[in-house]
Amino acid sequence: MKLIYDVNDRPPFGKLIAFSIQQLLAIITATIAVPIIVGSDVLTPAAALLGAGFGTICYLLFTKFRSPVFLGSSFAFIAPLTGAVAFGYFGVLLGAAFAATVYIVIAIVIKLAGTKWINKLMPPVVIGPTVALIGFSLAGNAMGDIVKASGSAMSYNLVGLLCGLITFFVIVFCSVQGNKSMKLIPFIIGIAVGYVVASLFSIIGYVADVDYLKIVDYSAFKTLFEPVRLESFINYDFSFLHTKGYETLDGAGVANIALLYIPVTFVVFAEHIADHKNISSIIERDLITDPGLHRTLLGDGVGSFVGAVFGGCPNTTYGESIGCVAITRNASVVSILGAAVLAIVLAFCAPVIAFINTIPSCVMGGVCLSLYGFIAVSGLNMLRGIDLGESKNLFVVSSILIAGIGGLTLHFGTDEDGNAIITISSIATALILGVLVNLFVKAPAIPEKGDSLPSAHVEASKTVSENAKETVPAEGESFETSETAESEAEVKE
Repeated sequence: MKLIYDVNDRPPFGKLIAFSIQQLLAIITATIAVPIIVGSDVLTPAAALLGAGFGTICYLLFTKFRSPVFLGSSFAFIAPLTGAVAFGYFGVLLGAAFAATVYIVIAIVIKLAGTKWINKLMPPVVIGPTVALIGFSLAGNAMGDIVKASGSAMSYNLVGLLCGLITFFVIVFCSVQGNKSMKLIPFIIGIAVGYVVASLFSIIGYVADVDYLKIVDYSAFKTLFEPVRLESFINYDFSFLHTKGYETLDGAGVANIALLYIPVTFVVFAEHIADHKNISSIIERDLITDPGLHRTLLGDGVGSFVGAVFGGCPNTTYGESIGCVAITRNASVVSILGAAVLAIVLAFCAPVIAFINTIPSCVMGGVCLSLYGFIAVSGLNMLRGIDLGESKNLFVVSSILIAGIGGLTLHFGTDEDGNAIITISSIATALILGVLVNLFVKAPAIPEKGDSLPSAHVEASKTVSENAKETVPAEGESFETSETAESEAEVKE
């Protein structure tokens, strides 16, 4: 893929702003969705934006501004967050500290032992289908949103689907058929067109009192400006200002938070590797070696903790951000920095937060239709050089895809209500299964009856035999070449 702007390039100021806004729009829905799903006053969408902005800046510093990825709220930590918010802000902060500690320990091990062991455990035949699973796993969310009208009580709305598809096709047109300027900002144009179309239907719906046509929910503006006050313009209600709950944080509470966060962190570590392999293939430089996996892990872990200090959720590298880089062909890390700064600014801008909350689900579903699909295709693209006709590779890939799409999860322990204390997601479970299958199929084969040599010796013999064949001259050739080579070797000695 030929990039318009490489990692170290600095686009003109106008395009830089457009790219930064586009990156922000690509990640903003998922980032603010996590605190909404958790449903606690301790976490707010504005705080999630603030934490994501500061966390991304921290990540860029650790990676020496060589990795064009935005950090946003991790969906993997929804369950741990649900338990941690019972202890208030300090519970969330402690959980982020446990996650950061795991990342730091792994980063130190990688720094001392290198990354070869990771490449053996997670080669492209394992990482490829895992990355594809990330896109596949999000497909249900995208399709659920694209048929939903935010202003209507109905869960399925064909007018909403129309608005979502219009958004999607505008993005496709801008990316494929549009002029140079349109190709740089397809998501901004797509969201704008989708929002306008949805607003036209909504105006008719509210005027005629037709619930089915109420696509946009404007109640966020009404709540904000009735009455008009300082909070109508400047938002300063962040989770780190709330400290209720820390009084109950005893030893048992600390242990519970540790059990909630640490296992999930290993899951996110696997996703971290998959995301960086993915973005590495897009920008055509290996981020695992430069700036190094230990630096990306430190940036991710410490960035998550810094984000939690400002009231945000534990962060992770975002597939939406990577998809945006791939589609726009803009890998400028300055654009990521600009998006981080904008996220921080927007966290304090109450009207903008209100406007973001009015973007209908169907419009964002149209955006995610392209983003999540690109993530899935990017993972499958990693298998392009893999021979799937070979049984070893076929078993690895098939086990990952079926386990992941089938929703195989692992549950450990139960609480008083019978709910699992620790849950390993289907993506992580599929990855673990893929790693085990890959190690199993690559184990030394059992020698045939009558074989006196171990398989390793047999392979070595084959290699020696093949090398020997290369020294035998073809028909019509003499041994002059080999003799000359031997003479030249003697001269060199």
